[in-house]
Amino acid sequence: MTDHRELYDVIIIGAGPAGLACAIAAKKQNLKYLVIEKGCLVHSIFRFPTDVTLFSTPELLELGDIPFIISTTKPRRLDLLKYYRRVAEHFDLNIHLYETINRVEGQKNGFYIHTDREKNYVTRHVIAATGQFDTPNLMNIPGENLAKVSHYYSEGHRYFKKSVAVIGGKNSGVETALDLYHHGANVTLIHRGETLGKSVKYWILPDIENRIKEGKIRAHFKTAVLQIKDDRIVVKNAMGEVREIENDFVFAMTGYRPNIPFLQSIGIEIESNGTPVHHPKTLETNVPGMYIAGVITAGVEGSKVFIENLRNHGKQIIGHIINGH
Repeated sequence: MTDHRELYDVIIIGAGPAGLACAIAAKKQNLKYLVIEKGCLVHSIFRFPTDVTLFSTPELLELGDIPFIISTTKPRRLDLLKYYRRVAEHFDLNIHLYETINRVEGQKNGFYIHTDREKNYVTRHVIAATGQFDTPNLMNIPGENLAKVSHYYSEGHRYFKKSVAVIGGKNSGVETALDLYHHGANVTLIHRGETLGKSVKYWILPDIENRIKEGKIRAHFKTAVLQIKDDRIVVKNAMGEVREIENDFVFAMTGYRPNIPFLQSIGIEIESNGTPVHHPKTLETNVPGMYIAGVITAGVEGSKVFIENLRNHGKQIIGHIINGH
């Protein structure tokens, strides 16, 4: 075990947009900081579907006053990855990638952080910017753990001519269903709601509605999946009718949530609605000196928080730290 006895002012857990915003704010205030990330830079964005287009316009996604310039009005995944690499390089941010935090011990003025690289770090403050994309909402049904089932989607080529079920009628489900259809898959969309989600991007809504109307994408509304089998799925509609649908692959696009067990393990209390306890202005948690940033500030309602809303979290937190709380 290696002890890093140099004392950091702040250690940031997570190198997503919120974590980067915190690191930039810390560096601008000449604080000694470190970002520890268990995956790659902006790991959640890296796991987005390959060809996804975001709602936001580039200027709303900028960090550290670094211009985000693209040739289109809305950025795609590759645009974002390139931009955030540029931001990290511009500020020469101190980031340890592919290092997982096992536990955090201590209190204010003395947190000890232990990682899977058998290293210990000491810091006065901790910022958890862990996002939610690594923790899917499980359906808790038989067969959900089969190899044919995934809660993440990248691209559709490998599903050409295969029967694929997409569970969920909000943005991720709709985009997945459409991309699979355009790659030649036989797509069935299954959604508990009566209609598609109200937040579905306006520029893809006509496409999915027309494909459903034509019968090219089969849609089952007010329908739940009861079981996933090797070669079929079992569903039940609002009338109580149960049927089996032949199936090769399943994408359960049921949303994501913060890694609550991890947050609890480092001492952060969770409210009954799934939101980590924190001050709304300073973002300090119930543990003095420990903060949260990014989508986890909204708990299980993280889908309502976007990059343009969370990029100021760094200034809020670091401002509170340098002003001596």
